[in-house]
Amino acid sequence: MYILTGGAGFIGSAFLAKLNAEGIDDVLVVDDLGTSEKWRNLSNKKLNDYLHKDQLLERLRSGSMPDNVRGVIHLGACSSTTERDAEYMMRNNYQFSKAIAEWALHRGVRFIYASSAATYGDGEHGFVDDESKLDSFRPLNVYALSKHLFDQWALSTGALKRAVGLKFFNVYGPNEYHKGDMRSVVHKAYHQIKDTGSVSLFKSYHPDYKNGEQLRDFVYVKDCADAMWWLLENPSKAGLYNLGTGEARHWKDLVTAVFSAMGKAPKIDFIEMPDHLKGKYQYFTQADMGKLKKIGYEKPFTSLEDGVADYVKNYLTKEYQQY
Repeated sequence: MYILTGGAGFIGSAFLAKLNAEGIDDVLVVDDLGTSEKWRNLSNKKLNDYLHKDQLLERLRSGSMPDNVRGVIHLGACSSTTERDAEYMMRNNYQFSKAIAEWALHRGVRFIYASSAATYGDGEHGFVDDESKLDSFRPLNVYALSKHLFDQWALSTGALKRAVGLKFFNVYGPNEYHKGDMRSVVHKAYHQIKDTGSVSLFKSYHPDYKNGEQLRDFVYVKDCADAMWWLLENPSKAGLYNLGTGEARHWKDLVTAVFSAMGKAPKIDFIEMPDHLKGKYQYFTQADMGKLKKIGYEKPFTSLEDGVADYVKNYLTKEYQQY
């Protein structure tokens, strides 16, 4: 059996689809469905059982978990970069992660968890997934801090000698419709274009970047699921790894790809960035993918244009079409 936290969420449900495609349905999905629509991400999947995240902690502490757990894929977290409740973030993202990691590693169970490229801060020290550089990073928000502190804990305790942490960059793709303001710009742009015929992007406040030419490493969620599956199947691999494409692209490239997939000419408006974001904005991210390739991962990543086209044509144009 596999335990998949955040299994009804964006990346989690995409990975559940990958497990199902590989013939695996003995999966315990852990999540907090609440009143959102993310329950739909489970409607076309196969799983063995479902638990609320608080129930999982109770079972871990009581010793009532089954003995046949082969792997824990821990993707559950509050991913809001604008969340201001730091105590909640530390309980939900940091303390919860420690509890499930300690349980898994104590039993020799494969443990893969989600970190984030947000941990790199403003990128002053680069985007290289070198554990020795962890202490130089300065997260720009409490979400990034919660992920960064867990990376540091995993390193200091020796967990990273057996576990895998994945620093996800800008992930986009199907199954994210429930994420509200934390949806990818692809999803937001599609609906803006559909409703108004144009897209709004933030202006640049950095002299080195023109409006719309801020750079991000956009990675398709299906590629993330493939890489995670490979790591699950190769338990000798451990450590922190970037998960992006290795190629930064402009925001204008991204929304132009959406217009193209919709068969429309680009029309982009540039708007003021909210003051509370100006000092916390990443103008450039680009994953150094050398480390993952060095350990043997060879599958190519989907181009931005092909990924956006697949997402728009096969999912966004079909409301609530899940991967």
